[in-house]
Amino acid sequence: MNPSTRQSDLFFQRACVFEAGLSLLALILGWLADINPLAVLRFSEPALAYGILGTLPLIGLFFAIQAMTLDSVKTIRTLLENTLCPSLAYRHWTDWLVLSVLAGFSEELLFRGFLQVWMELKWGAGTGLIGSALLFGLVHAVTPLYAFLATLIGIYLGLSMDYGGERNLLVPVVIHALYDFAVFWVIMRGYRAKIAAENHDV
Repeated sequence: MNPSTRQSDLFFQRACVFEAGLSLLALILGWLADINPLAVLRFSEPALAYGILGTLPLIGLFFAIQAMTLDSVKTIRTLLENTLCPSLAYRHWTDWLVLSVLAGFSEELLFRGFLQVWMELKWGAGTGLIGSALLFGLVHAVTPLYAFLATLIGIYLGLSMDYGGERNLLVPVVIHALYDFAVFWVIMRGYRAKIAAENHDV
């Protein structure tokens, strides 16, 4: 059964505020550490293209995992169906896009724009890459498998920031946002179809 419009709106608003708050956190931490997380964010057509193309391997990984019948994968699917889907599945796709862009920008500003750079300055490039990815995995640790996959994705996003020979945060931002939107689209529409089929069978 669909959640009320009010509940859905409240969930969406809170999610947007939370994601936007990560940008503020990144800027505050950057100010304290004398690091500007926005310094490596620049628009360029090559970076945009790298970001779009760089999304494809992650989408391929997502569909490969979706096809698996492992219990750990089923656990993630059930968790999403019980948490995100009831509140977001019946919203317009533009809301999924807004949330995806906010998450892509804010999370990359914090984890790659600040944390990776800060760790690199403290302990070197390797530690910055792995350390920021591990923290990225930890904050996504809703299940052990989800945390592991998020860590791998964090490494991929960290590497993508330097793809093309010139550091640009736009690349992981685009990858993250497009990937999240693709996942939202598949999962939410799949949930709609599942609920419709269940209601039809009743």
